[in-house]
Amino acid sequence: MSRIGRMPVPVPKGVQVEVKDNTVRVKGPKGELSRAFPTAVAIEMKDGVVVVSRDSDERRVRALHGTARALINNMVVGVSTGFSKTLQIEGVGYRAEKKGKDLILSLGFSHPVPIPPPPGIEFTVDEKAKTFTISGYDREQVGQVTADIRKLRPPEPYKGKGLRFVGERIRRKAGKAGKVG
Repeated sequence: MSRIGRMPVPVPKGVQVEVKDNTVRVKGPKGELSRAFPTAVAIEMKDGVVVVSRDSDERRVRALHGTARALINNMVVGVSTGFSKTLQIEGVGYRAEKKGKDLILSLGFSHPVPIPPPPGIEFTVDEKAKTFTISGYDREQVGQVTADIRKLRPPEPYKGKGLRFVGERIRRKAGKAGKVG
């Protein structure tokens, strides 16, 4: 049996979980999420926890078991505390600023790049540390928006300029060897 799928998902105070026809709806202080799951896994509420079980030991069903539990846990954590990812800007003249709700990035292009936040996403900018944070209650959406922004100017291996995750290490390459002699 799946070690992750076996674990019950605790539901904190202030979060409501509703299971109906293998569709899970989670409502909390940050927002509301809903997701439909395959009928191969059974989802039910018991004593303030969500329990995911399966009726078969097929490989596909075993994979769905752990995945369904992880997705439900992400929904519960997202609507109660939320998720965030932080990107760091490296490079001369590269910077981020917030204008209204939009994020304006100067990344060495001939024009600034405005990024409007999708619904449920919020940007915060720390101009001194040259970092900005993408936060929201849907983990998938936070990760996708972060990946799309990072794709605008990924870190390059020679000088390290670009957008990177905080704490991410970039493998650096040596430049051209100079003339010797």
